[in-house]
Amino acid sequence: MSSGLLKEAEDMHEKLSIWRRTLHRNPEVGLSLPETVKFVKEQFEEAGVDCMIYEECSCITAQIGRGGSCFLLRSDMDALPMKEESKESFASQNGCMHSCGHDLHTAILLGAARLLKAHEHELKGTVKLLFQSGEEIFEGAQAAIDARVLENPHVDAAFAMHVASAMTNNVVIYGHYPMAAVYGFRITLKGQGAHGSTPQLGVDPINTGIHIHLALQELISREISSTEEAALTIGRFAAGSAANIIPERAILEGTLRAFRPEIKDKLVKRIHEVVHSVAKAYRTEAEIDVLSSVPPVECDEELNKEVVDSIKKLDDDINVLPLYHVMGSEDFAFISEKIPASYFCIGAGLDDKSQWYGQHNPNVRFNENCLPLGAAIYAGTAMDWLASHS
Repeated sequence: MSSGLLKEAEDMHEKLSIWRRTLHRNPEVGLSLPETVKFVKEQFEEAGVDCMIYEECSCITAQIGRGGSCFLLRSDMDALPMKEESKESFASQNGCMHSCGHDLHTAILLGAARLLKAHEHELKGTVKLLFQSGEEIFEGAQAAIDARVLENPHVDAAFAMHVASAMTNNVVIYGHYPMAAVYGFRITLKGQGAHGSTPQLGVDPINTGIHIHLALQELISREISSTEEAALTIGRFAAGSAANIIPERAILEGTLRAFRPEIKDKLVKRIHEVVHSVAKAYRTEAEIDVLSSVPPVECDEELNKEVVDSIKKLDDDINVLPLYHVMGSEDFAFISEKIPASYFCIGAGLDDKSQWYGQHNPNVRFNENCLPLGAAIYAGTAMDWLASHS
């Protein structure tokens, strides 16, 4: 059955590609994805699958099968607020972009839904499909949980995947801790404005921000062992409106990533201490706002083994490797905190490696040959898990 499932998915390749390109042309961001949800709903209706829309968080769920244990398959649907420069014929023109591959995720899960519906009579339980908003802002999974998508029926285990634009097609990777925890923060510095010719009459928040930026980098280089895994990045530094004005305010935004909770907690504490100490030294007021706080994605190791077995049943030539351990973060972590879960990564790199770009790059492109494999992995994993846990 499993190898046949992959053939069925490959027969859908053209449809999967059309879905993906339609979604790619029309990206939406955050927790409000009305057109994306409408598109997914239309595909469910065409397939004869009932679905439920959660308007408050732009999530949509569907169930295939009935009774018994319940296995969740999840894909995210949101894009990023950035202009596309990929030159694809189906590139977005609305100032937003699916530069992380969530359009592929959505198409893959829609394909899995078709496969599962075709084999519904074989299911030994229930498969719940979750199409989620707001992953890029780390709010969608928690919003879905708050909307009780893990209940009615209660979800017993969950599985999700991410495509990788810089990994060879036909490769799948996994791990115990595939994604790191993230702490996102905003530092607002308030100084005193003045004319650029009289800096002694002002308090320069830009100068303070520069010293804070440098001090934060030293937390990683001097206070954390080189054998630990941590990354601290300031990705935004905004201040001023003219060359001859010392501004009143400066804003720095950044992220801290780590795997071990004690390392994350230590660094969060030190970020606050450093910011306020440096700000005081330069006569500047400082406020810190938390933008996100997400735990690491922790996978159930027994479930990981089951997923690997399911993938190998599809095609023994698929390279399934225990190599997924990156500093990126994922709000699927909120789901993996609550129930046994696995999170894998599937290669979607172009055949020409010289054309590879990393995710969140305006030029990134993806290999659509991963679409059938992804759909078959989702469907096969759900069917096998239910058969083993019925």
